[in-house]
Amino acid sequence: MNKIWKYTQYGYIAVAIVLLIDAGTRWNEDREQAYFSIAFAVFMLLIFLFKRNFRKKIERRNNQ
Repeated sequence: MNKIWKYTQYGYIAVAIVLLIDAGTRWNEDREQAYFSIAFAVFMLLIFLFKRNFRKKIERRNNQ
């Protein structure tokens, strides 16, 4: 199960990249929507970092 979580956390990075691309394409047309996409991409990156740190903490605890 732990290997699944190790790889699924990178889904958050993939979603953040897609949202940043979306923001880039909407920048000239709808700036408000572009800002929303950027904010959501930052949120996804924060979730990725939190989940990665939490998973590593659990792995260290299990190895002891």
